Amino acid sequence: MNRRDFLLQSGAAVSLSLLAKGPLFAQGPATNSGPAAAATLLVAPPPPVTTFTPLRRNVGYFTGRGGSIGWLVNPAAVVAVDTQFPETAAIFLRDLPDRNGRMLDAVINTHHHGDHTGGNGVFRPATKTIVAHANVPELMRARAAADKRELDPVMVPDTTFPDTWRREFGDEAISCKYPGPAHTRGDIVILFEQANVVHLGDLLFNRLYPVIDRPGGASIRNWIKVLEKIVADYPPDAIYIGGHGNAKFGVMGGPADLLVFRDYLSGLLAHVEAEIKAGKSKDEIIKLENLAGFPDFHAPPGRGNRLPMNLAVAYDELTDA
Repeated sequence: MNRRDFLLQSGAAVSLSLLAKGPLFAQGPATNSGPAAAATLLVAPPPPVTTFTPLRRNVGYFTGRGGSIGWLVNPAAVVAVDTQFPETAAIFLRDLPDRNGRMLDAVINTHHHGDHTGGNGVFRPATKTIVAHANVPELMRARAAADKRELDPVMVPDTTFPDTWRREFGDEAISCKYPGPAHTRGDIVILFEQANVVHLGDLLFNRLYPVIDRPGGASIRNWIKVLEKIVADYPPDAIYIGGHGNAKFGVMGGPADLLVFRDYLSGLLAHVEAEIKAGKSKDEIIKLENLAGFPDFHAPPGRGNRLPMNLAVAYDELTDA
């Protein structure tokens, strides 16, 4: 069996197992036993809620579990931006409108995080190439090493670029730019040129406290500049797809939404800088539960609140820790 046949069969097996209609069982720790453990094993997690949203000129986005997936499907080509996790990646490939079983001409990863690249292995047998910024393979390997796990080579992008990448796909062209460190040091801006749709990945958390990956090269200061440059460089009627969004606002937005997020990052730095000047310690600063002036960003009760982590990263960046 050659490598391509092996990958095709492996990917198909993964997809079929994920799409089976039987219940999905939660696996408890190996030390669990007895009736309580048996009851835990029989609790099936709810199936992911997935949605395909068309935008314009054969471009749209998919939401499921993880960062939003952008897509282009026209008579000449099929392209995806990001891959989420294996389960929803299989659903995307199965249900993508008008794909009709065609190979994907390209998958583009916005950055290295697992909720955007976790489905790469499922996509690989059905994809000609996986594209990302030049820093992404290194960042994926570093994250795997930090997590003490093996990184399957099929997960790693095989086409990379340092600054820009562009390719035509029938009557659409897709261009990618690296704006410098922001959310990580591997995020890119992806433009569907004729559709005037921009996929930002995690450069945009729409009304959510974001993940700021300092070990992955994040820079809050530069992230602010990146958002301002995007708004200045792209048309005012561009549609922006973010990686994640508040349920009330969704992942899609316009220039005003990018500037709201810019204001949050600026407010975060200003708040922490003022607290440092007031003599407060890092432990005192990160106790804040909500940042004043940004009520839409607040985490719902019972959900994880990233603000303390945001405050800690801002403190480290301002003190160069």
